[in-house]
Amino acid sequence: MAEGDVDDLKERIATACRVLARLDLTREPAGHVSARVPGTDNILIKARGEDESGVRFTKPEDVIMCDIEGKALDAVGQQIAPREVFIHTWMYKARPDVNCVIHIHPPTVVAFTVVGKPLLPIYGAYDPASLALCLDGIPHYDRSVLISNDQLGQDLAAAIGEKDVITMRGHGITSLGASVEAAGLNAILINELAEMNYRAYMLGDPRPIPDEDIAEFKGRATGRRAGGGVAWEVYRKMVDA
Repeated sequence: MAEGDVDDLKERIATACRVLARLDLTREPAGHVSARVPGTDNILIKARGEDESGVRFTKPEDVIMCDIEGKALDAVGQQIAPREVFIHTWMYKARPDVNCVIHIHPPTVVAFTVVGKPLLPIYGAYDPASLALCLDGIPHYDRSVLISNDQLGQDLAAAIGEKDVITMRGHGITSLGASVEAAGLNAILINELAEMNYRAYMLGDPRPIPDEDIAEFKGRATGRRAGGGVAWEVYRKMVDA
């Protein structure tokens, strides 16, 4: 991969970090975005360290290259790979179709994992993409530990299977995509689903939409399959304005 292409990928990772933080989908400075470097066994990932930028202020210089085992290859100064780099490495090992992995801590989604309430398909035309994510199935990882070694990374990869996103009990989510933009959109979609479910639970007992309506939307493309598209471009402009 040419140096210019690597630089472009670093910029896209940095943009995704800024978008997700701007939307308050993760606690500072927690959360990280990575991307597979095409044609190699390496990945680019948001670095950690004493002099790191917060997720909301991520710059391309905050993104480092690691090998597929999570070892930093081009870190500068105090930069290191995140402790939970194993989330990323094992998703890439298990899923050749995935080119981006995002791990963040959206508070509303975390609250649902704490109380064990399901995210229900309660709307249709309001947001077909997040409904499609729900109908596709959202697996759950029922441990609340840091994914800080190979075994836990492998366990999480097994738990998500072929799905786009997984919830993690008392922790957060991991979102996957064929591109940085697609994975970012999936993270936004599950949060939208959780936010609307939360509001509905506050008002009463949420009702899933009728089966005939579900049939109208089932099988629609989620972020991973459809790409970021116009929606992601709006978010990009929001943080670059």
